[in-house]
This record gives sequence, C-alpha cells and structure tokens, in this order.
Amino acid sequence: MKHCVVSLSGGMDSTTLLLRCIEEFDTVTAISFDYGQKHVVELERANQCVEYVKSKGHDIKYQVIKLGGITELLNSALVTGGSDVPEGHYAEENMRETVVPNRNKIFSSITQAVALSVAKEEKEETCIALGIHAGDHAVYPDCRQEFRDADEEAFRLGNWDSELVSYFTPYLQVDKYDILKDGERLCELLSLDFDTVYKLTNTSYKPMQHDGVWYSDYKSSSSVERLEAFIKLGRPDPVSYADETGPVAYTVAREHAEQVLSQYQTN
Repeated sequence: MKHCVVSLSGGMDSTTLLLRCIEEFDTVTAISFDYGQKHVVELERANQCVEYVKSKGHDIKYQVIKLGGITELLNSALVTGGSDVPEGHYAEENMRETVVPNRNKIFSSITQAVALSVAKEEKEETCIALGIHAGDHAVYPDCRQEFRDADEEAFRLGNWDSELVSYFTPYLQVDKYDILKDGERLCELLSLDFDTVYKLTNTSYKPMQHDGVWYSDYKSSSSVERLEAFIKLGRPDPVSYADETGPVAYTVAREHAEQVLSQYQTN
C-alpha cells in the first residue's frame, strides 16, 4: 500500500508509529489535534520532530487541526480548566480521570475524512495509522478493538468509497517497551538519531516550565509508563525532567518510576 494518514499526538507511541509509516508507505500525511490539552507542548514537539525527520530526507505532510471552542465543554483532568492530573500507575482507578470524553471518536472522524480524501484524490487505497497499544486498553475504552470495529463500521455505512480506507495498528497487542524497541530499530534503519527523535516527544500529562523551558513531570502515570519502557530498554530517556522545585536529574525520575513500579508489582 502506498499512502497513509497518521494520527500524531507528539508522544512516544505516535512518533514511533510515524517512523514505522515512513518505512512502510510511499506517502505519509500526519495530523495532530489541538483540543485544549494541558500538555499542549506535545504539539510543539510534534512539529519539531517532523521538521527533524524531514531534514533527514523523509517527506511528510503535516497539519495541526484546531478544535476551538470545545475545551470548556469537556470534563477531563487533561484539558485546561479540568481537575489536577492524578499521579501513580495506570492500573489505579483514579487514572479514569485522564479520559477525555469521546476523544478518539472525535479524532477518528476527522482522520477518516482526511484518509478518504487522500484515497479519492490518489485513486488508491489509503491506511489510517494509529498508535494505540495494549497498555491503553484497561483505562481507555476508545482504544479497544471493540470500539475500533464499531467505529469502522459506522464510517463504512456513512461514506461512499469507504472500501478505499483500511487501518494500520501495528502496536495494538504490544506495550510501550515493544514500541520503543521498534523505534530503536527504525531510527537506525532511517538514519535518524534515537536521542534526538525521542527528546522531541512529550509523554507527560503534567509538563511544567522553569525559566521558560518545558520539562516533563516524572510522577503522572504517563511519565511512569514511559520511564518504565526506557528502563527496560536499558537507555536513558533523553527528555528533561522536573518537579515543582525545578529540574531534576534523570536518575531521580528513574528511581521514582522504579519505586512506583515496585509498589504496583508488590500489590
């Protein structure tokens, strides 16, 4: 297949997916969504990463979709004005506060529209590439295969020529470590610097600024899960971490993640 449309959040998973699509498809269109997320720095990182990858000879068409007006109507800890983002492990009940109502349905409708438009213009089948993975399934119902199947059926019922669009979800049955490991392979294959690529990602739900510089937190569930993947891979995470008092050494972030993971495994 020649064409794909990637839903690019600016996080570790979707950035790895972007590299995977560059490897497997002839043309790549990446789209990101600005829905008032507190971690809006992810969009800045996504743009910077796209520019870096393009500078290395890989062609990508990139667009940010602004969903203006919806933020104040959404009830979620992840959007501006929402409650505090919880800390801990994804397995904990309070992680449901990080669900954004119907987020993936909103995103998928737009992504489907773009993919179908590409397919009709090119007169060739086009894939929708999604970075959903096994670690998302328990907390986020809209990452489960049952949802994807129902969403796809609705898309096909509501559009002519929908058979031109299919799905590419290579990480659906694996976790963040497997995704990062694939990213290591892809960086080497595509002649990209691993640390540069992943420094230009944001996984933190609670990023913070110190002296005008953005840092990742190391206590929210998304950060703990990211750190777990780097620990298992045996590589330091190239992003910079901080807490309310200021920047911290990577060893501090890693040790905190190890403590949280140890407590979870014990329980």
